[in-house]
Amino acid sequence: MMKKNPLSFQLNPDDFLPATEEERKSLVQLRPSVSFWKDAMRRLRKNKIAMVSLCVILVVMIFAFVIPSFYPYKYEQQIKGAVYLSPMTFSADEQARIAAGEKLFPHILGTDNLGRDYAIRVMMGSRISLLVGLIASAIILLIGSVYGSVAGYFGGVTDLIMMRIVDIIYTVPDILLIVLLSFSLKKPMAALALKPGFQWIQTVGVNLISIFIVFALLYWVGMARIVRSQILTLKQSEYVTAARALGAGSGRIIRKHLLTNCIGTLIVTTTLQIPSSIFTESFLSFLGLGVAIPMPSLGSLASDGLNGLNSYPYLLLAPALLISLIILSFNLFGDGLRDAFDPKMKS
Repeated sequence: MMKKNPLSFQLNPDDFLPATEEERKSLVQLRPSVSFWKDAMRRLRKNKIAMVSLCVILVVMIFAFVIPSFYPYKYEQQIKGAVYLSPMTFSADEQARIAAGEKLFPHILGTDNLGRDYAIRVMMGSRISLLVGLIASAIILLIGSVYGSVAGYFGGVTDLIMMRIVDIIYTVPDILLIVLLSFSLKKPMAALALKPGFQWIQTVGVNLISIFIVFALLYWVGMARIVRSQILTLKQSEYVTAARALGAGSGRIIRKHLLTNCIGTLIVTTTLQIPSSIFTESFLSFLGLGVAIPMPSLGSLASDGLNGLNSYPYLLLAPALLISLIILSFNLFGDGLRDAFDPKMKS
């Protein structure tokens, strides 16, 4: 040990001695540094309810998009003498074919009033409902994020006018608009469907196109308000001021800095919007404003099953349970994402 004069301004040599083993252990970090995304995924994996919900969503996706590819029946196929069969049964003609040595796949959920296998119709109905939910949520995300970010970034009179437009759109009755669009678009869409490359319009139907138009016109306002509130906070940050001082344009700041830092909120809000869109489509299909016949959706299947509720309850039970399962799983998974992406929920 080297002694030092207490009145001297020289540095103490003892301060530069190698650290002892105990001092080194005290400097070890309690937890390795991780990025925001890795930390969010770690917390999401710890949420058992959210992970179970994700597994259910994946199973439903396989049920709706994979199994119909090799299922032996088609959703529009009518089987002679197979009207209102109970689950796991065969018609008289099919029983005769089985007696002759032919192997036939059973009707797992029975058949409907036209002799169509109900299991494949539930699968296709799930596919339509999921596609509507995903596409509608993507439309809402695109329009709502752009509109809300512009309103929040520019503020002032621009924000005032844009948000008053949002308040007006909130008052528009969506069901009435869908009915009006369905009738007004019927003739133009029918004429367009006769042209090459537009035959898909006949398959999905004018009502479904009307639903997408209404989602694009009305349902983005909630997303716009959420994004606007985030942008109003983030635009006061130092990195936005630095980007503006370096000459970055408003579009680049919104796209590269503000929306990028809102990505967690956007993911959570979009995930929670999917079950809302699926429920809206199912409700409209239940009222007869959904996909065109014979294309099924879960709402139209539930509407058809309601007519034979007393005699054939399974025709209503299957689509109703699947709608409930899909909406519940997406809501629980969305709650898990919200907890994972919220820094205040760290534990």
